[in-house]
Amino acid sequence: MKSMSQDHQKGLSYRDAGVDIDAGNALIERIKPHAKRTARKESLGALGGFGALFKIPQGYQSPVLVSGTDGVGTKLKLAIDYHRHSQIGEDLVAMCVNDLIVANAEPLFFLDYYATGQLDVDVAESVIASIANGCELSGCALAGGETAEMPGMYHDGDYDLAGFCVGVAEESKILDGSGVKAGNAIIGLPSSGPHSNGYSLIRKIIAHADINPETEQLTPDSTVLDAVMQPTRIYVKSVLKAMATGQITGAVHVTGGGFQENLPRSFGSDLAAHIDLDTWVRPEIFKWLEAQGDVGAEEMLRTFNCGIGFIMFCAPEHVAEVTEVLKSTGEHPIVIGELIERKTDAVVFSGAFA
Repeated sequence: MKSMSQDHQKGLSYRDAGVDIDAGNALIERIKPHAKRTARKESLGALGGFGALFKIPQGYQSPVLVSGTDGVGTKLKLAIDYHRHSQIGEDLVAMCVNDLIVANAEPLFFLDYYATGQLDVDVAESVIASIANGCELSGCALAGGETAEMPGMYHDGDYDLAGFCVGVAEESKILDGSGVKAGNAIIGLPSSGPHSNGYSLIRKIIAHADINPETEQLTPDSTVLDAVMQPTRIYVKSVLKAMATGQITGAVHVTGGGFQENLPRSFGSDLAAHIDLDTWVRPEIFKWLEAQGDVGAEEMLRTFNCGIGFIMFCAPEHVAEVTEVLKSTGEHPIVIGELIERKTDAVVFSGAFA
């Protein structure tokens, strides 16, 4: 009778087809410590099971689960081309958790999907370690994920990412836009740069400028590549602390579509957001993109966050309290406008960028 080892030596193997099961197993062992440092007391089971188990935290009278999924868009292409793998996972987490907190939901656990043609364990570990960093910053557990090795689906060195997050909110405290009123102040929180939006345009502008973004200085301390690869800010802890005051009537994550597309998602059709562009100074990267791409002001505002990554609304008499709470978390809140009765457009601008 032939042994399995003898039989294994004949014919094609999964590895011959381009899938290395041993590399996948090695990756799981290497990422276990990263997942462990994100664990919450509600986490059940260990990484590597068929499903992630998680208890709903105590203290909620009528808990509602809130979920979201996202990717990082073509910013990922820059990360691959310039070997900037060690922070891209923070972008992935941020794009999901920042959406959840719009509803006043606490992120609980996160799952990732990493797909590639041929698994490079070092690159994959770097990416997943950065996902764990993002989970730590947002207070949620990296509960599991999926690593897919699919020969023929991706070019050499390419990979793709998707993230999935589940949070919980008290039903009576969910923000759905119904509490937003005319006269509410609009409070903006600064972004770290373009975050994870508009990168198809960013890549086109870099190509059009015919520069090497690794060496092109934007400021004395930053190259163009440094600026566009800054991770998306994670606003979870500061925003939830502000929302705990009970004075926030609505919120907006400024993502793809910029101001014109995202703001109207968080208030009624009878209202409009008046944004005063004189109230903040854009980071240098947005000035560079506008100049190099000859991008119009309206297009900039529809494509990028232009320096404001998250927005909250509150009654004017509560602005001092809310901004003081935000400052206590290290934020630098800016009152950038107010809600008004809608006449034509859902978002109207005054002033001009410096």
